[in-house]
Amino acid sequence: MACKNEIKLTFSEVNISASNNKLVEVNIPNAIGNEDVVNRINATISKNVIASLQIGDLDNMTSKTIEESITTFNKEFQMFKTDFPESMQPWEAQIDGEIIFQSLEIISIALTSYVNTGGVHGTLNISFLNFETQTGHLIPNDKLFKDIESFKKTAKIYFDKTIEDKDIVLENTNIFKLASNIAYSDTGIVLLYNTNEIIPYPTDIIEFTIPFNEVGPLLNFDSF
Repeated sequence: MACKNEIKLTFSEVNISASNNKLVEVNIPNAIGNEDVVNRINATISKNVIASLQIGDLDNMTSKTIEESITTFNKEFQMFKTDFPESMQPWEAQIDGEIIFQSLEIISIALTSYVNTGGVHGTLNISFLNFETQTGHLIPNDKLFKDIESFKKTAKIYFDKTIEDKDIVLENTNIFKLASNIAYSDTGIVLLYNTNEIIPYPTDIIEFTIPFNEVGPLLNFDSF
């Protein structure tokens, strides 16, 4: 019965652009299969890409498609050049996505965005998205676990070891929070902290993997 009801999904990589676009490159996974399921997955990926290209407050987003957001990004640059013609700093945006895990129960996708809107340094951000394979619904981090507090205790051990190995000195080391980005991988559960999640800001992201054999009983989704 389980095999009969199994939802089979595949992914292809798509490149998305717009007319007169010279600043933005988007390469993301596109789900193929059951219409309802893939529509949910692809819509969520698109929403995250659009947010990555938003200039200013996310509450003011007007773009409905990635193509619209690319066009808006280019228009914002032209307005910037009109206001500051002496600026030689080009704008750019690069967004790439990849499937980092896929099983009968869960799909984990990583979206990496680099956006520079004229500053000395651009902003690098990595986001993990976890989907239920059978429905395409996005899974909140707390729903990944049967016992999130026990998982948190294990994660803190790995976190402390990682910052020790990187020689990172943090404030309030007794206050530990799980990363905003948690995902399945082939070897275990990955936790990733973007630089803006840690105070003081480290120069690199903090990332570590907890093997399945250490936390398997704490997980709500099978890794096979």
